[in-house]
Amino acid sequence: MRNLDRMSCALPTDLADRLLAWYDRHGRTLPWRAPPGRQANPYHVWLSEVMLQQTTVAAVGPYFRAFLDRWPTVAALAAAPLDEVLASWAGLGYYARARNLHRCAQVVTEHHGGRFPEDEEALRDLPGVGDYTAAAISAIAFGRRAVVMDGNIERVMARLFAVSDPLPGAKPRLKALAGSLTPDLRPGDYAQAAMDLGATVCTPKKPACVLCPWRDACAGCRAGVAEGLPAKQPKAERPIRQGIAFWTVRNDGAVLLRRRPDEGLLGGMMEIPSTAWRGQPWTLPEAVAAAPAQAAWRDLPGLVEHGFTHFRLRLTVVAGQARSPELARGLWCPLDRLGEQALPTLMRKVVRHALAKAY
Repeated sequence: MRNLDRMSCALPTDLADRLLAWYDRHGRTLPWRAPPGRQANPYHVWLSEVMLQQTTVAAVGPYFRAFLDRWPTVAALAAAPLDEVLASWAGLGYYARARNLHRCAQVVTEHHGGRFPEDEEALRDLPGVGDYTAAAISAIAFGRRAVVMDGNIERVMARLFAVSDPLPGAKPRLKALAGSLTPDLRPGDYAQAAMDLGATVCTPKKPACVLCPWRDACAGCRAGVAEGLPAKQPKAERPIRQGIAFWTVRNDGAVLLRRRPDEGLLGGMMEIPSTAWRGQPWTLPEAVAAAPAQAAWRDLPGLVEHGFTHFRLRLTVVAGQARSPELARGLWCPLDRLGEQALPTLMRKVVRHALAKAY
C-alpha cells in the first residue's frame, strides 16, 4: 500500500475535477440516467445495472424502456408473474439475473417499503446485488462515496497507473487505485464519468488519447503501452458439449415445451425438451430414453450452435409427432403462441431451426 500511496501522490491532485468537467460536457445521454442537476431514480439505476452486467449499452436500451413501460415501479415488477419477467428478459442472457431481479423487487417491496437501501452493506444483502451493483446504486442513486469498478474503469485505471499485472489477479489493486481517486463530492457522477471515459475514449482498441482529460497524467500513454493494458491471462479454449433436442408436435400443430429446473443453467426458463448436454455425441437410439414422448423421430439437417461462458453447445434437432400426446412430459403450446413463452436465446434458435427444416 506504501507504493500505491506514492503512485497516487505523484499524480495531479485535480484529476477528479478534470474528469467531472469533461463529463459535464461529454457524458453520454442514457435512458436510465437522470438529467443534470436531478437525483437519479434508484429503481432505474438498479434495473439498468442488473441489465448491463455482461451486456452492451446498445442492447440494454430497448429492454430497459420496455421494462419501464410494463413495470414502471419496483412494486409493479414485484407483483408481476415470474414467467412474464423471464419472457421479457429473453435475449439478455444469464437468466439467473432475471430471477434475482424479480426476487429483489419483492424483497425491496415487502421488507423495505418499496425503497432501496442507501448504503452498500444493506444493498449487498438484496438478491442478485453484488459488490459492483451495490457500489453503483449507492453512489449514483444516493450520492454516497463508493468505489465503482466495471470493466471500463478497470481498463482506465490499468492504463492511468500502467499496471502490467494481468487480470483477473490485478482486480484488487485496480480497485484500490480507483478508490484513491474517487471524490467525496459527486461520487455518482464521477463513477459514470469514469465509465464513459472507458466506453468512448479509453476504448479497448485504438484509445483516443488525444481527447482524454487525463492524458498528461497517464503513465500508460507516456510509456506507449496504453493499448496493451490491462493485460489478461490467456483464455482456455471452451470445450464443446453436445445434445439432442426433441421438436415434438401434436396433431393440431401444438409444440411440446418443458420448464428447466430453477437451479442451474437457464434455470426456470422454458425449453424445447432435450437430452443432457455432454462431451460425447449422442446417437438417436440412446437419446430416445430421454425423449418427452413416444414418436417416430427423424433427424433434421444441420446443427444449432450456441456459446455459453464456459462451453460451446451443439444440438441436433429431431422431429416427431407424439403418439399419445396426453402422456407427454411437458406442456403443449400452440405454434403461434411460442413467442409469448419465456424461451431463452438458445431455444429460440432451436425453434427457428425446426420451423425451417421440419415443414
